Amino acid sequence: MSTTMAKANELNRKWYIIDATDKPLGRVAAAAANILRGKHLPTFTPNVDCGDHVIIINSDKAILTGKKLENKVRYHHTGWVGGLKEIHYNKLMAENSDKAMYMAIEGMLPHNTLGAKALTRVRIYKGAEHNNAAQKPEVWNGEIK
Repeated sequence: MSTTMAKANELNRKWYIIDATDKPLGRVAAAAANILRGKHLPTFTPNVDCGDHVIIINSDKAILTGKKLENKVRYHHTGWVGGLKEIHYNKLMAENSDKAMYMAIEGMLPHNTLGAKALTRVRIYKGAEHNNAAQKPEVWNGEIK
């Protein structure tokens, strides 16, 4: 029995659309990360960028379960002395819900060139309208609880 190894020049990338309305932010991000990585394909190869494109709509209607909206905090450092910055998720979800979704997906992808290349194939929109109708995206029918 032979193993199928995907080649980068033989890929046929599809476009999928995920509606985040009333779905947990982390579950939507996990589904998007799997699609971007190509783990849903039978020809998945760990060392080849074989994932598909993902469009996420209604990111402002995604929810955070439990008390994460009040208690969860995102920290980052500017590189300067005393440059530790923080933003609470209630403010982040109200103002930049697409950025919160992007950061969640970024954390679920590998932190190397494969993950960086996969992040270029995600598009996140706050509302229901998107600019990628010409690519004829399919609705993702995978499981998102």
